[in-house]
Amino acid sequence: MTFGEKLKKLRNESGLTQDELAERLYVTRTAISKWETDKGYPNIESLKAIASFFSITVDDLLSSDEILTIAEEDQKQARKRFIDLIFGLLDICSGLFLFLPLFASKGGDVIKGSSLLMLSGVSDYLTIAYFAIVIGAVALGILTLALSGCKANVWIRSKTKISLALGVLSVLLFMISLQPYAAVFAFSLFVIKVILLLRKN
Repeated sequence: MTFGEKLKKLRNESGLTQDELAERLYVTRTAISKWETDKGYPNIESLKAIASFFSITVDDLLSSDEILTIAEEDQKQARKRFIDLIFGLLDICSGLFLFLPLFASKGGDVIKGSSLLMLSGVSDYLTIAYFAIVIGAVALGILTLALSGCKANVWIRSKTKISLALGVLSVLLFMISLQPYAAVFAFSLFVIKVILLLRKN
């Protein structure tokens, strides 16, 4: 008997509807339906809650193969959450451009290091582009951390691509505008992201 069949049997024996069981376990009815039709498994915490609710052990609910499947899925989800955390923090680190002297600022005949907030002697359109890239990256980093539990497919598919695109744009912008230190810093952040993605796959 599969996990889904066991769960359905236990629910029926308890005289509960899917909605009622979902309410008791603090999950959605869709989750219960998915589990009962063997289209997915609950995470470890939900499994413990199910076992506790029906006064049985987790071993009574699952076969050894199912336990391995759930453990692998939990490990995969934990790895995704870790990568999201690092991506978010790296994007927020782009805010350091505002304060670190990574830009060449021209004052008369002298060129000195300057932060983005103190940058002078650079055309307005470049300054606006710098700010747009940096603020965009920081905003994305904050969103990535704030929405770490978001299940929306659009967000899941796009956040990494947007982060990498902003990284490439910042490196190219800083290189083209002859800001080598800023370009190296942006490139370092980008390389860390690529390494994380390669290790993930």
